[in-house]
Amino acid sequence: MKTKLSLAVASALLAAASSANAGIIIPAGDWTLDIGGVVNAYYTTTRTSGDDIALGGGAVNLGGGNANGESRTNNITTGLLPNYLSVSGKTRQNDLDVGFTISINPGASTTQAGIQTGLLNQENRQAFLTFGDKSWGSIKLGKDLGIFASDAILNDMTLLGVGSGAGFLAGNTTTLGRIGSGFIYADWKSQIAYTSPNWSGFSFTAGVTQSWDALSITNIGTAAAPIAGDAGAFGREGSVPAIEAKASYEWTGDVGGKVWVSGITQKLELATGGSERANGYDVGATINLAGFGLTGYYYDGKGLGTTVQLLGAVDQNGNRRDSNGGYVQGTYTLPGVGTKLGLSWGISKLDRNGGDVLAADLENEMWTVGAYHPLTKHLNLVAEYSDVKTDFGALDSKAKTVSLGAILFF
Repeated sequence: MKTKLSLAVASALLAAASSANAGIIIPAGDWTLDIGGVVNAYYTTTRTSGDDIALGGGAVNLGGGNANGESRTNNITTGLLPNYLSVSGKTRQNDLDVGFTISINPGASTTQAGIQTGLLNQENRQAFLTFGDKSWGSIKLGKDLGIFASDAILNDMTLLGVGSGAGFLAGNTTTLGRIGSGFIYADWKSQIAYTSPNWSGFSFTAGVTQSWDALSITNIGTAAAPIAGDAGAFGREGSVPAIEAKASYEWTGDVGGKVWVSGITQKLELATGGSERANGYDVGATINLAGFGLTGYYYDGKGLGTTVQLLGAVDQNGNRRDSNGGYVQGTYTLPGVGTKLGLSWGISKLDRNGGDVLAADLENEMWTVGAYHPLTKHLNLVAEYSDVKTDFGALDSKAKTVSLGAILFF
């Protein structure tokens, strides 16, 4: 699990519980243990303006505007990556490579009781086992990053920073990065998945994951209380598992890069009775040449929702809503210094249906500029500016966030 401290490798850390410089390796009998993780914190200042668009308790209103006029929020919080402590183990037994990973993810902020109901200070994102062989691939059972849209977040430069959500998500384990303004969150799911061997750069993963209920975009409620508006219900369960898959091809050389495609399909049991099917796909590519990096990404869904999977997926009559979006990102690493400079733009859209309780199409757009400097091989200093705009028919809101902080890998 040896890696470099870079945006791409920090992304791999999130998905596979690896860490920069292989963490702390401990031989233990038949096992080799790897203890690694992330610690990060940022000072953020967010200036909001525009209309109050309180859809889903703020879950999709990334602008965070205030109807009373312009306001400012200052926080000290974790970024898109949570604080992270993972223990992984691997061994070779009976011609099988066997492994496991368990992680905990505490936040850096404290939350005043009763002020931010539903936000989390502690998560347990990973608990899975694997077994396989390089000749035929590997099987994973347990909780880990979802398959669909995973490469979108793993190539997002704000993974080392904050992005959006620093205002209304203070006290949570993470901010949003570019989630909801360029891609839909892959999230952390219980799953049974098969990953193929690497055939000269090509590989694929396919599996079944825990299905979730559709979430109302107009009024997120509780499992015990009906939800007004959409035909969804609050929860993370369904009648049959979701099916997810992805395939990628990666190459190295003077011009290196990766292309990928992924998809998801899941049956939705509706509060109105009957069922629908959520479908989504994405495609992306990243290219690296002489210190320059360029990433392009696009997704499209029917009944897939926005920001997080199945949020606003269907209207009050149980009809699927269309959604789409994507992002482009350019980076340059300064020779000798190692500082990575980045500029990215992305957008996410959710379309209303005719007669929909949703009053208008919903759109989140964000520009981000960032600088990520490796002070040591373990420690990065980070400075970011993100400008988010939410459009909802005649209403719009804006949020402009400056964040300064550091992220440590071990």
